[in-house]
Amino acid sequence: MTPGRRSSTFTRLLRHGFTDPSAAERLLDGPELTPVRNDPVLLEALGATADPDLALHGLVRLLEAQSGPAAHRELLDTLIAAKPLRDRLLGVLGASSALADHLARHPSDWQALVTYEPRDLHPGVAEFERGLAEATDPVSLRVAYRRCLLSIAARDVCGTTDVSETAAELADLATATLRAALAMAQASAPEDTEACRLAVIAMGKCGGHELNYVSDVDVIFVAEAADGTTEATALKSATKLASHLMRICSETTIEGSIWPVDANLRPEGRNGPLVRTLSSHLAYYQRWAKTWEFQALLKARPVAGDPDLGQAYVDALEPLVWKAAERENFVADVQKMRRRVVENIPAAEIDRELKLGPGGLRDVEFAVQLLQLVHGRTDPSLRSGTTLDALQALAAGGYVGREDAARLDEAYRFLRSMEHRIQLYRLRRTHLVPEAEPDLRRLGRSLGLRTDPVAGLNREWKRHTGVVRRLHEKLFYRPLLDAVAQLAPGEARLSLEAARERLVALGYADPAAALRHLEALASGVTRKAAIQRTLLPVLLGWFADSADPDAGLLNFRKVSDALGKTPWYLRLLRDEGAAAENLARVLSAGRLAPDLLMRAPEAVALLGDGDGGGLEPRDRAPLEQEILAAVGRAENAGQGVTAARGVRRRELFRTAAADIVGSYGTETSPAEADQGALVDRVGAAVSDLTAATLAGTLRAVVRDGWGDTLPTRFAIVGMGRFGGHELGYGSDADVLFVHEPQDGVDEHEAAAAANKVVAEMRRLLQLPSADPPLLIDADLRPEGKSGPLVRTLKSYEAYYRRWSLVWESQALLRAEPVAGDEELGRRFTELIDPLRYPQRGLGEEAVREIRRLKARMESERLPRGADPKLHTKLGPGGLSDVEWTVQLLQLRHGWHEPGLRTTRTREALSAAREAGLLSAEDAEILDEAWVLATRVRNAVMLVRGRAGDTFPTEPRELAAVGRYLGYGAGHAGDMLDAYRRTTRRARGVVDELFYGAGER
Repeated sequence: MTPGRRSSTFTRLLRHGFTDPSAAERLLDGPELTPVRNDPVLLEALGATADPDLALHGLVRLLEAQSGPAAHRELLDTLIAAKPLRDRLLGVLGASSALADHLARHPSDWQALVTYEPRDLHPGVAEFERGLAEATDPVSLRVAYRRCLLSIAARDVCGTTDVSETAAELADLATATLRAALAMAQASAPEDTEACRLAVIAMGKCGGHELNYVSDVDVIFVAEAADGTTEATALKSATKLASHLMRICSETTIEGSIWPVDANLRPEGRNGPLVRTLSSHLAYYQRWAKTWEFQALLKARPVAGDPDLGQAYVDALEPLVWKAAERENFVADVQKMRRRVVENIPAAEIDRELKLGPGGLRDVEFAVQLLQLVHGRTDPSLRSGTTLDALQALAAGGYVGREDAARLDEAYRFLRSMEHRIQLYRLRRTHLVPEAEPDLRRLGRSLGLRTDPVAGLNREWKRHTGVVRRLHEKLFYRPLLDAVAQLAPGEARLSLEAARERLVALGYADPAAALRHLEALASGVTRKAAIQRTLLPVLLGWFADSADPDAGLLNFRKVSDALGKTPWYLRLLRDEGAAAENLARVLSAGRLAPDLLMRAPEAVALLGDGDGGGLEPRDRAPLEQEILAAVGRAENAGQGVTAARGVRRRELFRTAAADIVGSYGTETSPAEADQGALVDRVGAAVSDLTAATLAGTLRAVVRDGWGDTLPTRFAIVGMGRFGGHELGYGSDADVLFVHEPQDGVDEHEAAAAANKVVAEMRRLLQLPSADPPLLIDADLRPEGKSGPLVRTLKSYEAYYRRWSLVWESQALLRAEPVAGDEELGRRFTELIDPLRYPQRGLGEEAVREIRRLKARMESERLPRGADPKLHTKLGPGGLSDVEWTVQLLQLRHGWHEPGLRTTRTREALSAAREAGLLSAEDAEILDEAWVLATRVRNAVMLVRGRAGDTFPTEPRELAAVGRYLGYGAGHAGDMLDAYRRTTRRARGVVDELFYGAGER
């Protein structure tokens, strides 16, 4: 061959899509293709395939395998003369190396592609049964199966059938194969066959008439005794037959396997019997079945064995399927299962996972099935096991918007086509998009993307998964708005009754009120209503993810009514994804955060900082600076404190919103895993905010009554949780007030001024207003409620020297100056340090006194009727147990362990562990219990809007606490069990460390 000709052929091969023209040229010049090497028809046909190199290689192998010259010539003549065969055969060879292998082993099977009668275009079960009829054993069944598969693949790659028709043909072939396998099993065991009636129920994609090229075939077996046979004998025989059927299809032979038959969708899964009677199936589904099992039954279809028994199975279970949506937490269960599927995908594969990944096939299937279960109860037209047929029926009935359904249909077809072509190549079960460029090129070309197949494939794949991601949630919620909106005449829409059904399924307790809210928000032709119609489908999904969707929607309407005319509000929610989701979480998580927001709705802006910075707690210094500046601008103390309380309200909302978002997680960031970090952030933020508020209030009162200088130096000392930087949302501010007369000022005048300051601060901070009150509690002062509210530093010194009791030393462990004169606060700290960190620690009598006090408190202060094991403060293993244990260690060892000299419980516990005063395991147990009890108290306040030390009894409130703590719908019992378990372990450590089972 001359160089010029080689160059010309080489160029032609490149132009026809060959990636290895040199190898292709050698094959074309080989003996097998000598008669047709110059025929342009062959090159054109090869160039039209998904992989011309693969097709040419497969063709040469097939020609080499022909039985003789006559067979070789017949194949070549037919190939050139008959375009249908040429397109089919080369199309298959260019798409599937596995079917090329089959043809090389069975070189006459190409003739299955020659016929082109109408019945061959869309064969059904009967045609496939004829194709398998000559099979007499598992090996010949595999050969016949592949021959039928060859014809399905040929119609698929040539575009004779679309993806849904191909999937239906694959399901029909599976049906015929199951019947043939059952017949073989029955023929080998006639006695077992006589003893029972056995039906095979197809499930999953086979049952739904939408099977893949390579997939497990999911089945359920049901059997009844034949006349004169006991049930036990019949079940034993039926189990043998079913097991044999599974082996015939699944076992690997010299011709490979067909596909695994999977019976794990049966009652009790792998742990349950392989075969049950109909009454046994029915009893299980009536009593024990989980939501997902009814979802699976959507696709149940009798395919083999006794047809009457198979139909009786479907007829008996169908009514239960359509009642599944009435189950408690139905939607939450289905969505949780979907999330669990995604979470179990290896991180390295999630971006290539075509079926299970975000925006994948399973998203479409779950969304469609969810809608079927909700609305199929009252609309039989929706009861199809086939995803695309069901989607079309949902659109026709107005349950899904027509445009949304069309886009989803297109995306699903494209993704299923990708899945088919990926599996067809090697006939292996996979849902991963390949990474190698040759594989992507072949895949893209097989889908008609010829110009730049790899880039085109990636672009189209990402576009379609993006459509599914955006629509699969919207699919559920969008029609709820159409139900209350004005649509074009003749446009199908969800009926109000269907909308109510859907809202109930989503967990709304008052669907009529929810529809009124939707109508108020989304009706009309204004720009505001249009934006709301865009936002609400997504917001409704987030509300439904909470324990109280009704409250979330109602609160959203209130905020929207308050801010509806503000230009930035809807723009913020529309343009910043984080803001809309954060708002939905906050509005549906309980009463406290929405109440704070309603008093100043403009705080919504805090939710909108795209990087989350808007919810970051502010440090004390800028907070105090803002409050003092506001006080400085006020005309009097009342206005100044009002301004300070307004800042406090806004910052409480910021802290609560950050806590809720961190606890719930969002679509872009998971829930905070470190529960202790959440507790510390809330405690520090609320404590800093309280200190800044007190500083501003003190400045306002002093300026209003005395100008720039008070007759006495004045300091506020935080106590309890306030001093420990551990305040919760509902905590009072425990404080001591200390003063020292200015030089030359009479003590009585100084005391009167100090007392007046305290009285005015307390009054202004709890005046009824739109802002939450801040209660000041000074009961930890010397002599308690009987003693003076304010003392001089000298008076404190005299009291502590003469009268101080051990409980007061313990209380002073948490004392920390928080506002007022810093020098005076420092001197107060120096005064009390010897009391709270006594030299040589505590004497034994003092230790016994603390233990007596603790025991008395447990018995006397626990509220009547409260469950001690669920009381977060006084219950066993609760806050008091942990704190008193840590404080006893501080009193005994703080004098020689500097790390123990802290007001913060967790810091002191960590220092005690570092000092070897308790084991790392005991420290972890105490820390876990303290963090959990604190989280529960915070949750109760967030949910109920008022403080509480026990779990709520009202189911929705309890569920909301559980959601905050990371428990899904229906798992409140698990939450209570976990709390009891955690605190029980902590109480064991407390008994040892505090009550002296092990002296330290």
